[in-house]
Amino acid sequence: MVNRDLDELAVNTIRFLSVDGVEKAKSGHPGLPMGAADYAYVLWIKFLRYNPNDPRWPNRDRFILSGGHGSMLLYSLLHLAGFEISLDDLKQFRQWGSVTPGHPEYDPDRGVETTTGPLGQGISNAVGMAMASKRLAALFNRPGYDIIDHHIYVIASDGDLMEGVSHESCSLAGHLGLGNLIVLYDDNCITIEGSTSLAYSDDVTKRFEAYGWHVQSVDGHDRQAVERALSAAVAECDRPSLIICRTCIAKGAPTKAGSAAAHGEPLGEEEVRAAKQLAGWPVDEPFYVPQEVRELFRKRSAELKAEYDAWQARFKKYCDSFPELLELWNKMMNREIPAQLEDKLFRSIDCTKPNATRNSSGIILQELAKLVPALWGGSADLAPSNKTDIKGGGDFSRTDPLGRNIHFGVREHGMGSIMNGMALYGGTIPYGGTFLVFSDYMRPAIRLAALMKQQVVYVFTHDSIFVGEDGPTHEPIEHLASLRAIPNLTVIRPADTAETAVAWAVALERKNGPTALALTRQNVDPVNDTPEKAKGLRKGAYIVRDSKKLDVILIATGSEVGTALQASQILAAKGIEARVVSMPSMELFEEQDQSYKELVLPSAVKKRVVVEAGASFGWHKYAGDAGLIIGIDRFGASAPYKVLAEKFGFTPEAVAKRVEEYLKPGA
Repeated sequence: MVNRDLDELAVNTIRFLSVDGVEKAKSGHPGLPMGAADYAYVLWIKFLRYNPNDPRWPNRDRFILSGGHGSMLLYSLLHLAGFEISLDDLKQFRQWGSVTPGHPEYDPDRGVETTTGPLGQGISNAVGMAMASKRLAALFNRPGYDIIDHHIYVIASDGDLMEGVSHESCSLAGHLGLGNLIVLYDDNCITIEGSTSLAYSDDVTKRFEAYGWHVQSVDGHDRQAVERALSAAVAECDRPSLIICRTCIAKGAPTKAGSAAAHGEPLGEEEVRAAKQLAGWPVDEPFYVPQEVRELFRKRSAELKAEYDAWQARFKKYCDSFPELLELWNKMMNREIPAQLEDKLFRSIDCTKPNATRNSSGIILQELAKLVPALWGGSADLAPSNKTDIKGGGDFSRTDPLGRNIHFGVREHGMGSIMNGMALYGGTIPYGGTFLVFSDYMRPAIRLAALMKQQVVYVFTHDSIFVGEDGPTHEPIEHLASLRAIPNLTVIRPADTAETAVAWAVALERKNGPTALALTRQNVDPVNDTPEKAKGLRKGAYIVRDSKKLDVILIATGSEVGTALQASQILAAKGIEARVVSMPSMELFEEQDQSYKELVLPSAVKKRVVVEAGASFGWHKYAGDAGLIIGIDRFGASAPYKVLAEKFGFTPEAVAKRVEEYLKPGA
């Protein structure tokens, strides 16, 4: 070895572990890990607080690699820091079944705090984590007992800061004064296509200063300068911090450093050999870790263990001194909800009168706020329409971190990503509202919530063409089908007030994935004579009207359940007997055993009609080959909603007529 300087030795260890992982996989991104190794090392060895033996320690610092394509940097650091990522795991980078996939996937027991790779998401998750941390600190910290006093650290790439979602979330972070958020921006001026100058000439300093951030610029390879900048950022309590680290992508690669060729493909055997020779690194010993480097990280772990032990002792005294806060802490950290929640909700709402399900949801939310302390959230500037305000809950702000109402602003994508961060942080069940049509703006974040199995609740109101006069730009058509296509997302479209109460209860019980509630703007009539029957929603589909003779089964969701019920009465007067099934959630129905499915939708009954004011896509599974789907496979129109119901064929009379024609022999 030529260079035995310990810091340089450690940095080169990080670099070449990353390079070797990519080279062995013959796939990956070596450039970011090589360029970021200097400042990442300073962060992990001098500032970041963690305990690999208790990776879910509540007061740990969170580290987010927002530029998830550089995942080997994260895996190398986690390995050296003592987390459950072995050298063999590094050697299995990007292979089937490995714990080191191509982009980081949420794995908190191994120190991976969130799933990143889609650029802009990680930094936005970090904003949500910082918000959750601020609120929990305000709730639980007491003089002499700072139970929550850590930071959220991010490494973000040029691509992260180009993505629109980062503009949304970073703007809100500055507005809220999230001083516990520190972002190291890997300013290497390279993307896949070449120099960032091809498409990116932002003055990042001015941009973030305008957001209200504390901004510093350093040479990202000058470790002393990075340490000074991080110290200044930690001392900055009232503003989030951005440290612009100018780096050379693939630093140390003799011919590919500073070039786009090093971004998204292995360096190649010759370049790796030359880079190692240049650094005085063993050429024929891949995944080499000097003993001195292992000792260095062990020493750091011992220092951090002392801090961890001190926190544990302080927390024990805190629990003894504040038993009522301990009780609240446990409820929030476990995301506890009361048993028989919908029964409690039924007592607080009137299920016998017509109401828009968005209004019912707003009333229910007030009761939930009393019963579920972990629940808080807001809307993308639509709270008066979404009915998402918690009355008396206060507004979350830089001056009131205890507020339970979040004003996300007109930032749907940012809201979705921030809610993911809130959920990932712990102690929080976040909800966020917007119109169903604007779920398109936040779909990438919804998909990641589902991928990470995070409990996030989406309150999507104005769920059909019955938005009315606002017209086709605001009338969802394909959105229910699109959301239902996302694995592990539970979509629930309740038919009335009672179903809405059960839908909320289900959303709060389902801790291993997100839930989307699709709610009406217009009033709907009750579909059951007692709220108790609405508990059938828990099974995804249930019978709301039956008959001894089954000429046809009408399957409907949301506001169309009432339409189908009225249509069944018209049909009955003509001697046609129909079973009406409310199917608020395909996902919940698919979880039931075959005997229940057969009970609700007997396979012997081939005559089936689906009624939903949205795209027909996806309904053939339940309608069957011989079935009829009354849906909408075109865009909507601007008119009063009752006119739209008539024109699009969603009146009881129009539905009954379609069913009659469908049942005619030879039809």
